Amino acid sequence: MKRLGITLLIVEDEVLPAMALRDELEDAGYEVMDLTERHQEALAAARARKPDLALVNIELQGHDDGIELARELKAMGVPVLFISGQVSRARSAQTVAIGSLPKPYSAMDMVKAVDYLLRHLVGDESVLPPQGLEVFDETVPGLEPDPV
Repeated sequence: MKRLGITLLIVEDEVLPAMALRDELEDAGYEVMDLTERHQEALAAARARKPDLALVNIELQGHDDGIELARELKAMGVPVLFISGQVSRARSAQTVAIGSLPKPYSAMDMVKAVDYLLRHLVGDESVLPPQGLEVFDETVPGLEPDPV
């Protein structure tokens, strides 16, 4: 099934898993931008063509920080899904991402997570989130977290 107009950005420092992920997402009908592994590359790509969703590892090439990248992407209006084994860091940064799918994950789980999150962002709750996906609801555009 072709998902017309849905563009994804993958920011991952491990090339082979990133390529496998790209292939699986493209097979599922998504358009995947050039793979990036550094903070500035990802920002340049997002500025050139704003993706619908960015999949961002927390630890990037050259000691770049995926959390800081997520903060900048969010400011540009790009929702971020953390794809990292650093679950506690992802949870601590949930104000800059819409969710987290911890490593190790299968490429098919990632497709299901992307499908779910893109629906969730537009208020479609007709499918259940896949196993392992943690959704940070307070970052859904238009919803503000409850005051503490």
